[in-house]
Amino acid sequence: MADAFYVPLGDGRFSATAHTTGPWTPDAQHFGPPAALLVRALETVESGHPAELARVTVEILGPAPVAELAVRARIERPGRSVELLQAELASAERVVARASAWRIATSDTAEVGTDAGPLLPGPGSVEESQWPEGWHGGYLDAVEWRAVRGGMDVSGPAAVWARQRVPLVDGEEPSGLQRLFAVADSASGVSNYLDPRQWWFINSELTVHLRRLPAGEWIGMDAVTLVGRHGIGTATSILHDGDGPVATGAQALMVRPRQAGGG
Repeated sequence: MADAFYVPLGDGRFSATAHTTGPWTPDAQHFGPPAALLVRALETVESGHPAELARVTVEILGPAPVAELAVRARIERPGRSVELLQAELASAERVVARASAWRIATSDTAEVGTDAGPLLPGPGSVEESQWPEGWHGGYLDAVEWRAVRGGMDVSGPAAVWARQRVPLVDGEEPSGLQRLFAVADSASGVSNYLDPRQWWFINSELTVHLRRLPAGEWIGMDAVTLVGRHGIGTATSILHDGDGPVATGAQALMVRPRQAGGG
């Protein structure tokens, strides 16, 4: 097995490795790597002027198998100031996820920039953390996790740092955005308070609003999960790099007892 989430096969095709397997079942990927792969495709869409992604929404249409995938991206609505991009990820003939992104032309706003918020204590100040029993490895083991507050094996809100142990694509150095999206989908797991052996809490989408591009290997996440009374919840997060907050993330959650069956 290659020491990466994906092995490139050419022509926008990739072979998923066991490093992508999710916590619910070894037959499907955690959606962190697929989200990052979609962002990688969005980053390759050429622009005629300096521009950055400001918002990315990943719609999860079904499980992503640990198998060959194809990804493609395009400009859906061109513009000189604001553009809408689209990307999709497919397994065989089935589309498993779509991403839409607003890309905005950059300008110099340093003079009016706001304070992004407090820094998280750095990853070097805390020990490596473990996930609770009953969750499969794969992706969870391919990322180094360090809890600043709470923890993956502690119920409730948590703040953690995460760093990929393997690259997204074999032979490539991940971009800052790829690193961020590889872990942004973990907010519901990081801040969970339900026993995963008894409950499903699965997200149907991931939306990230960005203020700037992240830098460095470590991505911080300050996350909280809230659940309503009718099987619907949200997981929200503030995403950091070493210089402070860079983005906010949100996930819509399907919450139900495991014995109730799948969705």
